[in-house]
Amino acid sequence: MNYATQHHIGNYQHTRTATTTAITPTVRRVRPLVTKAKRCKPGAERQTEIRTHSNATNGILKCTFLPKLKTAQSVQACKKTAKTERDFYQSLYKLAEHYSIEPMQTKHFGFPYNIALSMWDMEAKVKRTNIYWEEIRLVQDSEKTFLTSEERFDTGTTLYYIPIVPLYQMLHDKMRKKNAKLLVSVCSYLYHIADIPYYRQEKSYLYWLYEMHQDWAEDEENQELKRELKQAELIGNIIEQKLFSRHNLTFFKQRLNGFISRDTFDHQCWQIACNAFTLYTKYPKATIFRNAPLPEQDPYNDDYENEIIGMEKYISFIADTKGWLYENIESCINNEFNECGIMEEPTICKAFDDSEISQTNLDFESRLFALLNDLSYVLNNYKTT
Repeated sequence: MNYATQHHIGNYQHTRTATTTAITPTVRRVRPLVTKAKRCKPGAERQTEIRTHSNATNGILKCTFLPKLKTAQSVQACKKTAKTERDFYQSLYKLAEHYSIEPMQTKHFGFPYNIALSMWDMEAKVKRTNIYWEEIRLVQDSEKTFLTSEERFDTGTTLYYIPIVPLYQMLHDKMRKKNAKLLVSVCSYLYHIADIPYYRQEKSYLYWLYEMHQDWAEDEENQELKRELKQAELIGNIIEQKLFSRHNLTFFKQRLNGFISRDTFDHQCWQIACNAFTLYTKYPKATIFRNAPLPEQDPYNDDYENEIIGMEKYISFIADTKGWLYENIESCINNEFNECGIMEEPTICKAFDDSEISQTNLDFESRLFALLNDLSYVLNNYKTT
């Protein structure tokens, strides 16, 4: 179950297809004849009738024609096809070994059906064994032919926003203070190591949205909006100071081992902290953006970068996910995202050519997004006693 804040981003697509304009070929006009053809006048005498020899009809069977492949151009094409097939199968076996798959034997089929059949077979098998598989592509250039695979983590239409106002309230709750300290260590890991953006940082996407609402509040004299903005600023600064201290990481294990669960909420906090500490131990330097796709350029669209939903836009710490202020922020986010066509997600591209094959996977991303989801759920459902 996905507990993080959700919204539908509309119909977006991963790739854009450039529109091409057909070029009309030049029409060659047929020149008219200068003079009309004259008919031959019939003569008085008929010409001598000539009959075809009886064996002439079988003459074509005695002729020898060279096969088309014997021409220099066809021989060159045949060599090129043979190299393409050789490169393809070398790449195919590397891909099959990487994903521990037994490929179908297709060499006895004719070209290019053998290649198409191999790719169809491999796509079906990789899809069954790798939940993050996206597609397999055949790449050809002037020198070689090889396969590439793309693995992508599907984030869905979820805003992975971690509210810190509930964490602040928990720190002032005598019954849940130990829970709060445990979750502060979790958030400190996300802040320092996983590199989750914080909404009080000027470079963050949410900082710009809060500033925009601050301007609106001043123009419209909206007291309720001003109050929530002031709270978001004050609490945001206080919690950031706590998260900034690396002592939270130093005492992470000690807090985890000394925590005693008394009820369901305690157990949820403890489990979240266990998962975070495991990630911190196994991937001590990994960030959420380690497999963020590199921005592509669309030559047909100058505003291509403005149509991308970057990962930093839907992953962040936030003041709160309740109240009038958040409803307005969420509305702005939905309006902006609905105008975008591409959503960035953790992606790994592997080339099966002569280079070394990347052993990177999406295990870290899978665990981290699950952690963000669970942490958001606990904080959003925390109630002061």
